[in-house]
Amino acid sequence: MLHCFKPAMQFRTLLRCATLSVSVGLSLSSAAAQESTNRLLIRADQGRFTISRMIYGHFAEHLGRCIYEGIWVGEDSPIPNTRGIRNDVVQALRRIKVPVLRWPGGCFADEYHWKDGIGPRIQRPARINTHWGGVIENNHFGTHEFLDLCEQLGAEPYIAVNVGSGTVQEMMEWIEYMTSDADSTLANLRRKNGRHAPWRIPWVGIGNESWGCGGEMTPEHYSDLYRQYSTFVKHFSGHRIRRIACGANGADYRWTEVVMQRAGRWMEGISLHHYTIPTGNWGRKGSATQFGEDQYHGALRRALEMETLVRRHGEIMDKYDPQKRVGLIVDEWGIWTDVEPGTNPGFLYQQNSMRDALIAGLTLNIFNRHCDRVRMANIAQTVNVLQAMILTDKERMLLTPTYHVFEMYTVHHDATLLPTELTCADYTFESHRIPALSVSASRNAEGVIHVSLCNLHPDQAAKLEAEVQGARLTRIEGRVLTADSVQAHNTFERPDRVRPASFNEARVTEQGFHVHLPPRSVVVLALR
Repeated sequence: MLHCFKPAMQFRTLLRCATLSVSVGLSLSSAAAQESTNRLLIRADQGRFTISRMIYGHFAEHLGRCIYEGIWVGEDSPIPNTRGIRNDVVQALRRIKVPVLRWPGGCFADEYHWKDGIGPRIQRPARINTHWGGVIENNHFGTHEFLDLCEQLGAEPYIAVNVGSGTVQEMMEWIEYMTSDADSTLANLRRKNGRHAPWRIPWVGIGNESWGCGGEMTPEHYSDLYRQYSTFVKHFSGHRIRRIACGANGADYRWTEVVMQRAGRWMEGISLHHYTIPTGNWGRKGSATQFGEDQYHGALRRALEMETLVRRHGEIMDKYDPQKRVGLIVDEWGIWTDVEPGTNPGFLYQQNSMRDALIAGLTLNIFNRHCDRVRMANIAQTVNVLQAMILTDKERMLLTPTYHVFEMYTVHHDATLLPTELTCADYTFESHRIPALSVSASRNAEGVIHVSLCNLHPDQAAKLEAEVQGARLTRIEGRVLTADSVQAHNTFERPDRVRPASFNEARVTEQGFHVHLPPRSVVVLALR
């Protein structure tokens, strides 16, 4: 979790977006909206790279009500649960096919000592969560509970180990405890605590934000520590663990340069963190639901910076890893606003609006288009924190607009990326311009082409003419997520205000298809 921020860079898009002669810069309350015609080329005969399902990963930290209440309620809770883990949350997350879950942090990871979270819960020590609200962490949710959650979800575990306040020996023993099938003291301790077979741990992150809350390190110092820690990531029981190095804070390209140069050969991934702050001011980030067009447009501009970050960090990685062996792991991303009024500021509880859904859609499109280098991403966070999939209130649960985008985009999991070329109108506010549309396309194993489109304009519909090279279309189906305003969000009183619906505004043409995109919408099309 970020504790510091680098100044935002000037937004530069990689899309070929030409400004058309249309009226733009309309206010959010404008009743009149003109339509623009835009063009898309999909090269259905040129797919080379796979969109890893790991791009659609998630992040659950011991922060606020993410773990306690959001996921863990305990076996004695009246809320239906399986071994203490909420059934309704698990069922909802299974519907979006969560592929990987990162835990226990975040900043919390570098003060977490794994032996606090094993054995009988009544005997586990209580610690102060110094990063998030100063509350007591009772450690009732530890290694066994987390890995039980992953098995219930069908997700791969991604564990961030403690580098900031931990030791190499502590990390090495944790890995042995979880993954060894030997007749050793640590493996037998795991068996005593109720798990006979070793777990498979595919991903280990060595430190979190070591440039900030994880130790305020220089990249040179971290690189040396990383090499030491990575040496002691042992591979027990016949499977290999992929090691992820702590990467940059946003546009800190020097961090990537130094760590790749000094330690790149000992890693399988390097992380990147980037949060969307609507105002650009970490002190006053802006409301999640009460905002005008200035903060709406500002949030989109800052979310679109991800395109430049991925490209420029990728170019540095290419210098030291031209074969693209090392993956770029964007393991913290999403919109970060002020907390909801009256809630604990250390719990980072925020609502989730149609604006957030559009940010999720355009960001996932960026990751899809860069899947040759982006191998995993983990949105922050799963439940009740930041750009959450799910919000809970004791026994009640609701799905957010962002959740619905992840559900609609499951069609891209492990599909082949299809190159696209988009020429679109700009969405202009005051002196700021961004492309009004965002797109990515893929073909799945059955040969179905899926196209995900975001119309970012709050008032203006868009006509899109698409040419699909290398495929003859006979049928098109679609789904849409939109609402009556970009501020619209789901509440416990109105949990279905923003939800997907069938979409019938697309038709097959001789060369491809034509689609009419509503304003402020995410549309996913299936082309057969």
